[in-house]
This record gives sequence, C-alpha cells and structure tokens, in this order.
Amino acid sequence: MNKYIRVSLVLIVCAYFWYYAKTYTDWHFIDYVNLIFHEAGHVIFTPFGMFIKIAAGSGFQIALPLFIALYFFFKSQKISGAICLLWVGQNLLNVSIYAGDAVKMQLDLLGGDSVIHDWNYLLNATGLLGHTDTVTAIIYSLGILVMITGMALAIYYAWTTDKKVAIPT
Repeated sequence: MNKYIRVSLVLIVCAYFWYYAKTYTDWHFIDYVNLIFHEAGHVIFTPFGMFIKIAAGSGFQIALPLFIALYFFFKSQKISGAICLLWVGQNLLNVSIYAGDAVKMQLDLLGGDSVIHDWNYLLNATGLLGHTDTVTAIIYSLGILVMITGMALAIYYAWTTDKKVAIPT
C-alpha cells in the first residue's frame, strides 16, 4: 500500500478516536461493541466470586483490546497494534464515565435498576468510594495517555513502514 494512502487511513482512524476523546461522555457506535465485551467479562469470570466477577466487566472491556494490540505487535503488525492501543484508550475513557458514576448512580444500566452498579460495588468494597473523583481522574488520564501513544505510534509506523501492511481479517 502506498505510504500516503496508509498515512491517510491512519489519520482518519486517529481523527475518529480524537473525536471520541472530545465527546467521550456521549454514546458512540463503538460503545455497543465494548458493552458486549464488558458483559462477557462478567459471565466469563462468574466462577471466581462476586468481586472478581464485577471487576471483570470493566477489566475485560479493557484487557481484550489490549491483548489484541499485543498480538499484533508480537506478529509485527505494528500499525494494527497501535490502532488497537487507541481502542484500549477509548475503553479507559468509557470506563472512567462508569467509575465516575459510582456515587450518584445515574447511568442507565443494562438490566435496569435491579442490577449492581459495578463501580459503586467495587469502590465501596475497597473503601475507595470517597475517592471516586480521584479514581475516575486516574482512569481518564491513563486513557488519554494510551490514546496519544497509540496515535503517535500509528502515525509513526504508517509513515516509516516500507513493507506491505497486512490488513487484519
């Protein structure tokens, strides 16, 4: 693929994630995909007790794209790995919204009012409910840092890669 086409495509992807970062409190199409992974985390980790099951929702939502990124880096598909880092950062921003709602519990949750608010439970169980704002700020800041890193790496690899780039299928 031509370097300029490759860089242009990466810039389009980066622009989407930049837009997401600017409007992260709004619901976006990618959030539907992330919600599936979040809920899968709860189901997969059910045998490990209540705390792990609850933590695994947000944990799996972040870990899955991270593992995909690591896979691509391991396979020397660096542009794909960097783009997946954008996805990891986006998930961290998404999780920061959920964590930030731990005290007020105003978000509409899948399952309605009868379900446990993950972050209220987690922060309450760890004695950190009074530090919700700090926890939220840390998750959000990490998300921005990971997204900036992913953008920088994606642009760098798109510009410097001379060999053919495999398109993931």
